Amino acid sequence: MTIPRNKIHGFTLIELLVALFVFALLAVTAYRGLNAVSETRAHLDQETRKWQALERFFARLDGETAQVLPRPVRTANGIEVPAWFGSPSTTESMEDAQLAFTRHGGFDASGTPLPPQRIGYRLRDDKLELLRWNMLDSAPYSVPSVDVVLEGVSEFKLRYLSSRFAWEKQWPPKVGEPNLPKALEVELLLKSGEKLTRVFSLP
Repeated sequence: MTIPRNKIHGFTLIELLVALFVFALLAVTAYRGLNAVSETRAHLDQETRKWQALERFFARLDGETAQVLPRPVRTANGIEVPAWFGSPSTTESMEDAQLAFTRHGGFDASGTPLPPQRIGYRLRDDKLELLRWNMLDSAPYSVPSVDVVLEGVSEFKLRYLSSRFAWEKQWPPKVGEPNLPKALEVELLLKSGEKLTRVFSLP
């Protein structure tokens, strides 16, 4: 039995092209949506890592300043350097730091006190670096170990609260001030544009 031609149903070329066009639009829309979700997630992950790193840095600095000691150090030629030293800028020297101070060394696994430590911070090449000297005296003439604690920082500004309750840009500001300031103010300007300010009270 032969089916008449007028009874055969199928897609015309125009209908097929329209269907392909609609399918292509749906595919492009779905791809853009998925790509937007992926980019948003990547951005959120990056932001999360950035704020976690900032939180760790401020927590570290808070813990270290809470253990500061009024113990000056001596250079190899006998010059005494204050227990707390702050400078608005650094040079290209490996041992140079914007902030350097003496802190308690903590305790070992058995609870025995460890010797005091000399540490410092500086900004170099948009990276905030932590400096550790292996001894107190002659520390400025020995090369410290350097670890990057924060990246993406364009400005690192420090101020110090004096006994007259005035903010100073360097420490010690003049003769007669105690070994330690009353507080430390840290201002960070990130490459992403955010500006953060924290104040740490010193013992």
